[in-house]
Amino acid sequence: MREFDLRTAYLARLGLDPEPPSAAALGRLHRAHVERVPWETLWIQCGDVWNTDPTESARRITTSGRGGYCFHLNGGFSWLLDDLGYDVRRHVGGVHGPDGPTEAEMTNHLVLTVHGLPAAGNDVGTWYVDVGLGDALHDPLPLRAGEHAVGPLAVVLERLSTGGEWHLRHHARGAFTGMAWRDATTTMDAFDDRHEWLSTAPESRFVKYLCVQRRDALGADLLRGLHLERVGEPARPSRTLTSETDLFDALAEVFGIDVEAIPAATRHRVWSRADTAHRAWVGGTA
Repeated sequence: MREFDLRTAYLARLGLDPEPPSAAALGRLHRAHVERVPWETLWIQCGDVWNTDPTESARRITTSGRGGYCFHLNGGFSWLLDDLGYDVRRHVGGVHGPDGPTEAEMTNHLVLTVHGLPAAGNDVGTWYVDVGLGDALHDPLPLRAGEHAVGPLAVVLERLSTGGEWHLRHHARGAFTGMAWRDATTTMDAFDDRHEWLSTAPESRFVKYLCVQRRDALGADLLRGLHLERVGEPARPSRTLTSETDLFDALAEVFGIDVEAIPAATRHRVWSRADTAHRAWVGGTA
């Protein structure tokens, strides 16, 4: 039997062939990843237990047709980039709300940078890479301060003196306000405690609510609870999913998740949890 080749299988999931490291190739990898591998917490709602080991994340992305949140998406992608010969580095980050970045929020996000790939508009050759930030990036960004167009939307990179050395300011309709990260490199064990809390604590929004996002060149589709909306182009009216069939059709058709691989009993449980959480939110008791 032929030995399983994780790199080849990962590239097949992205619809790409192997090629030497370059800024252009990095862009192709990044775009394919955010378009084909969704940001999702469905696994939590299904009752699955996932760790943050990059190799295991890469294998799961490859073999199960699933995604994950930042520790899995950026973790798996960092494995692939390293295996392809890129100088990829991991950093502690923190997604935050309107009050701005704080130390308490650091470690809730894994950030990647790639180095040594100069290109037009990026003579230094350092890139901010993030396939695990949901509706934010479609392409890797040159790591320099200023506004960066992301399709019809725009984000801003800026230097900070507190809360992290770099900061991403999301566009006004984004799913979060911003994200700060440190220059210093880190290892995956820096995220272990936060991952456990995010994926198991009753207070975690990822435990409370189903959330799925997928980015494309013109915007992003977002499912939060049972609320499905489109940000960017083409504009589509938002809607509330009203049945189990409606929910899993959206997961398959909008986000590309292989819902047939999820047992029927698990799908019923996910729908029941999502419907209960939505009713509590509408009733103001969530």
